[in-house]
This record gives sequence, C-alpha cells and structure tokens, in this order.
Amino acid sequence: MALDFAGQDEQFHRAFDILRSGINQRAFPGAAVAVTCRDKLIALEGLGRFTYSTDSPAVKADTIYDLASVTKALATTTACMILYERGQFKLDQPLVELLPEFAAGGPIADPRRRHVTLRMILAHSSGLPAYIKLFQTAQSKDELLRQAFQVPLTAAPGTQAEYSDIGFILLGQVIERLTHGPLDQFCQREIFDRLNLQVACFNPPADRKTSIPPTEDDRTFRHRLIQGEVNDENASVMGGVAGHAGCFARALDVSIFAHCMLRGGTPLVSRETLELFTRRENFPPGTSRTLGWDTPSQPSQSGKYFSSRSYGHLGYTGTSLWIDPDRQLSITLLTNRTWPDRGSQLIKQIRPAFHDAVIEAID
Repeated sequence: MALDFAGQDEQFHRAFDILRSGINQRAFPGAAVAVTCRDKLIALEGLGRFTYSTDSPAVKADTIYDLASVTKALATTTACMILYERGQFKLDQPLVELLPEFAAGGPIADPRRRHVTLRMILAHSSGLPAYIKLFQTAQSKDELLRQAFQVPLTAAPGTQAEYSDIGFILLGQVIERLTHGPLDQFCQREIFDRLNLQVACFNPPADRKTSIPPTEDDRTFRHRLIQGEVNDENASVMGGVAGHAGCFARALDVSIFAHCMLRGGTPLVSRETLELFTRRENFPPGTSRTLGWDTPSQPSQSGKYFSSRSYGHLGYTGTSLWIDPDRQLSITLLTNRTWPDRGSQLIKQIRPAFHDAVIEAID
C-alpha cells in the first residue's frame, strides 16, 4: 500500500474539522484516523488529547486504541475465515458439536439449542441475547464461560437478528477448541504477524500502557482508571482475551487490515471466502448482518454514501472500520468516547458526518 497523505490537511480539512468539533463538544477527547483509497493510504492523522485535561498527551497518528467490538471483525471473524478455508470451520455445523457444554443451557433443557449453528453465531441470529453482565457473578474466565454456556435463548434460532456479545464469547471458544490453543496466539500468528501489524495485539505489554488513551474511570466494577487494558468487563474477567473484545491497535494497523480486505483477502484468505463472509445474509429476513460484519442500513453510522456492498463494524469505546469494495475505500476512526464515564453518545452524530465529509472530499 502506497503512502500518499501529504495533502491530507487540505483535502480533508472539513472532515477533520468535524472531528475537532466533536472534541469541543466532548463527544470524545481525541481521535486517530486512517483512510485508504485505491491502494493508497491517503489520510493518517491524530487529533485531540488522551483526556479532556489540557496537560494530557496529544493523540498522534500512531496512538494505540482499545478496539472493543471491532475485535469481532478484525480478529475473531478473520480467524473463522482462515479456519473455514482450511476446512476446519463448518458454517452449518451445530455449535453443540464443538461446545457440548452449550447443549443443556441451565436446569431446564431447551432442545432449540441443538439447532444453533456457527453461521447463526456469526450472523447474530442464534437466538442468544445481546449482552449479559456475567462479570457481576463470575470471578474467573472458567466461571464466566460456564455461565455463558448456559445463557438462555431469547428467540428461536435463525428467526431474528440480535447483535450478541454472548455469541462471540462462545465463538472465541470454538476457535480455541479447533486450534488447540489460545485465541490471542492464533490471531497473532495467523493474522497480525502475516499482515505485519506491528502493534495489534491482545493485552498490550506494560511499557505501552501509558501510550494508550484511557477509556474510563471505572468506579463501579474495577475501581481504577482503565488504561492499556480492555474496557469490556466480561473480557476483563476472561483475562483480556475474548472473541467479542480485547484487541488493541493503531489506526494504521486497522487500515492495513482493511487494505487486505480490499485486495480480496490476500494474503489471509481467498476472494471467494471473503465474499462469502462479507455478503449480507438472506436470513432472517431484513437482517443487515453478514457473517461477522454489518452492512449499511439507513440511518447508518457509515453515513449516506457507502455502497450496498460495503461492510463494517463498530466498537463500544468509539471505534469503527467501514470498507467499500466498490469505491476501493476504507475509513478507520478510533476514539475513546467512553472517557470518563461512558456518558456521551454524541459520536452517533459525529461519525456519519465525518464519513460523509471524507467521501465528499474524495468524490
């Protein structure tokens, strides 16, 4: 990927001004941005600070952020694609064949659980609920997983789409069972290292932690400043490595990954596998989900210009990646909008406006 962002301040001045406005409105204290288009990195910028304090470190283009649920796409879904291509990950295989602990589901057996497939987990149509605060009752990874295996279904499998962290917690365990090793080690070896993502990882080393913007002053669960460790509480109890959250990266790392996707998956997977996983599912009717990704559906956080073949993912901490194969475009936006207390929702207005301004500057 060629570097061609010398004129970014002029070309993207309005897009950057939208982010500066967001900082002034306290949507987030800072942001790191990367834009790729037609095999070129055309924007790479850091704006604002780690926190709202005037003596806080400035965000740079290479500042590392907690990706939160972008982990689902960059790490977990990509691992599934790799294993699918190797014939190990079978989309229509029942989950219980790989995780037999899922079958019982608590004191009253639910026969529907045996119909949940790996495809349904990826497409968020398994019938599992969106989110449960397992961390409130689980003191360890093993205990949290035991509870996750027993989470009751809230809908019949395959009948409705509901974005589920629980499903991806289980998917992380599927990958570990198939690879006979930890999720983070597989992702490091098979994704991050192969793409030469020099910073992307789970559980950043201690010497990097002060170079990562804090995501929260947690006064209810961990009772400490959350900086350089995963913000998500369930992932925290799991030791920072989970299928739904835990990955940290720079905007450049995410853009290199996006460029791989725009090149048809090379060198990770074939174009056919990538197209299968990024094509919007037909079931349940009306879903916006692909296998592990989302697609634009108005009103969309991607804005109004991304094509119908586009796919992307958001992260709770204020991160996002959107990829448009028709335009050969990717936009990475990393923030810590959860600072200091998760209260601000202003990013929901800032992010689509920013995306629109980027595409208007290109078109």
